[in-house]
Amino acid sequence: MKLKLSAALIAIFVIFSTTAFAQKNKTGKDLQDAVKRVNDASETMNEIMSIRDKSIPRDLLAKAKAVVVFPGAIKGAFIIGGQGGKGVAVRRMGRGWSAPAFLNMAGGSIGLQIGGSKTDYVLLIMNDKGMKGLLEDKFELGGEGSVAAGPVGRTAAASTNATLDAEILTYSRSKGLFAGVSLKGVSINSDGDLNQAIYQRRSKEIIGEPALPATAAPASLRRFGTTVAAYAR
Repeated sequence: MKLKLSAALIAIFVIFSTTAFAQKNKTGKDLQDAVKRVNDASETMNEIMSIRDKSIPRDLLAKAKAVVVFPGAIKGAFIIGGQGGKGVAVRRMGRGWSAPAFLNMAGGSIGLQIGGSKTDYVLLIMNDKGMKGLLEDKFELGGEGSVAAGPVGRTAAASTNATLDAEILTYSRSKGLFAGVSLKGVSINSDGDLNQAIYQRRSKEIIGEPALPATAAPASLRRFGTTVAAYAR
């Protein structure tokens, strides 16, 4: 009887240890993925803002309620086109920025297309209505939201009427070329698995109201907020 009980206890211990080990490994991999995404988004932001006289106007960044970057989104096409990417978003909190939330991008189009490319996308969320859309489980650009191609350059913002009413300003960079782009028909949704793994929260609980402060994120994930803060003063 004692031998059977001991065997049962050992079996329970082995199962528990294996499950804990697998969970730890999964959490470690998720953090690595999150760090890579944050670093890629930060590098994209730095590279775009270093483009002489053709970067995102800083006065627009200073007014933005949130900044979203999808680094290296993949667009491929053969008759039926589609695009997808993984991004990072931070929300303004007073003079600082929130912990990063993780988002996915998906979209499609139909037409005579052949080819593929990697494109960086930057979205500036300019008002409360734009934020409300971003916090939905699935948000289609150009559907629920008013989206406009963002102006570039030092003085472009002051002379562009589109920036006055747009909820979201969108930009893209592909093969070294950077410009505002009318990014419509693309949907954005929370990367629920990664947000849960890092924070045990949904994206709306990270960049919603109130937003999760940057200090709530692991130190290795605060780089993107710091990068945005350097340009959005």
